[in-house]
Amino acid sequence: MMPVVFANKPVIGIAGGIGSGKSFIAKLFGELGALVISSDDQVTDAYRDPEVRRTLRSWWGDDVIRPDGEINRRLIGAKAFANPAERKRLEELLHPRVHAARERAMAAAANDPRVVAFVWDTPLLFETALHEQTDAVVFVDAPLQTRLERVMRTRNWDAAELARRENSQWGLDRKRDFADYVISNTAGVDFARGQVQDVLSRILAKTNRQQSP
Repeated sequence: MMPVVFANKPVIGIAGGIGSGKSFIAKLFGELGALVISSDDQVTDAYRDPEVRRTLRSWWGDDVIRPDGEINRRLIGAKAFANPAERKRLEELLHPRVHAARERAMAAAANDPRVVAFVWDTPLLFETALHEQTDAVVFVDAPLQTRLERVMRTRNWDAAELARRENSQWGLDRKRDFADYVISNTAGVDFARGQVQDVLSRILAKTNRQQSP
């Protein structure tokens, strides 16, 4: 159940396959007045925490810190996704910090009239049961070949790596079935923006009806 302070602003979770363009769709919601809360940004902030950095070094050695002082996320990803136990303890280290940061961001904007909704852009919305705390879930749909081309270009992953990462998450059919809305991210920006406008309007209308006496 959502805290009362956030009750007048719907919470929208973004889900989809890796490389489907979830952050792009979240950004379009942001252009329409939603506050986008990115788990990836919050994880980046968490990696700056000296306690987190000490813990990671104690687990995996000095190589977790790159020569430029930044966290070696590629190495950490390789460690975590190679072993479920390693992934679990990484999540137990990071998730409470990410959760606290998300709550702070929502509390700071709870009474801001310019913010019409909160959008959670998080890759593990279902796996961490965060969808249970949302008012609506939007599934971003894109074909496998499109997603593979994106991750090859942006993350230097091959098909095997994409499959390995996705196999650690809920299946796409299951995510789509749990979602309240589906947005197809297969064409240009205008096509996606039109769908986002429609979905947000429907969510806000539903929220207003629920709040009416």
